[in-house]
Amino acid sequence: MNKVNNLEIFPIIVPTQSSLRSINFYIVKSGDSLSLIDTGMNNEDCFNALTNQLNEIGFSISDLTDIILTHHHIDHIGLVNRIFSENQIPVYTHPLSIPRLTRNRSFLEMRVEFFSTLYAQMGCGEIGRKHVLFLKESITKNNKNAITATLKPMEDSRLHKFDIISTPGHAPDQIALYDSLNRWLISGDLLINHISSNALVEPDQDGNRIHTLVEHINSLKKCSSLKLDLVFPGHGELIENPKQLIQERLERIEGKSESLKSLISDGFDTGSALAQFYYKNKYEKQFSLVMSEIIGFLDYLEVKREISKKLVEGVWRYSVI
Repeated sequence: MNKVNNLEIFPIIVPTQSSLRSINFYIVKSGDSLSLIDTGMNNEDCFNALTNQLNEIGFSISDLTDIILTHHHIDHIGLVNRIFSENQIPVYTHPLSIPRLTRNRSFLEMRVEFFSTLYAQMGCGEIGRKHVLFLKESITKNNKNAITATLKPMEDSRLHKFDIISTPGHAPDQIALYDSLNRWLISGDLLINHISSNALVEPDQDGNRIHTLVEHINSLKKCSSLKLDLVFPGHGELIENPKQLIQERLERIEGKSESLKSLISDGFDTGSALAQFYYKNKYEKQFSLVMSEIIGFLDYLEVKREISKKLVEGVWRYSVI
């Protein structure tokens, strides 16, 4: 896709059977640079899609000049090490990505303790303890997924011909790349056309809970204020009417927050109780996603001063103000 500003974007769309529909990443040609924005999953489908697209436009992996990551999730960083083994190019990422990408042990151990306390305080009981055990075992089990490429923190607000915009919420390290001349945004998972992006609960560097839904809302509003015609998302089809979609997402958040506030009034006063009633069998099948969603909304309602909480025998009890 070629427009003004001597900027070309070549989407790599890899279909998937999941609700995400596709894994998307992008080759960007800008002047002397040939960048790869995200790298998909670490599988042959994504690798073949990358090499085929490069070949189609007359390039190969050896011609890539850098990789830029929108955030640290596995479906966006999968091919980093494989590409780096063939071409030792810099990998630009948000500074908060680095302990996650390198699988820094002290950070991951802090994260386990964070979730251990969080799930206990949300009243999750045994299922919470099981998930914490899974996280603890994953520290060693998934060490092979550590990124070994050269990581360069993006400390400037501009890279190549893009403005780098911090868009936390879905992940604390998420960024978007904005080209103001073409009015294009490569958005990571901030905005997806067919499904709402989850604001995943996470600790900050000091182990304090981030108000991820609040951050996600602010990121959506920040991007809505841009002159924007086309969004290149991390999943699904390109978004040609992004401002309308952002408004729909914000309205959905407000509607859901009112529904959950009503349930709190009806006596569902813990995070676990809300999650089990609202999501039914998804509570156990998609525990971490469900609890992230509920906790995000509880924090949002608390920030708006519509609910309050009290610690009773180690569990937060919520009530409507």
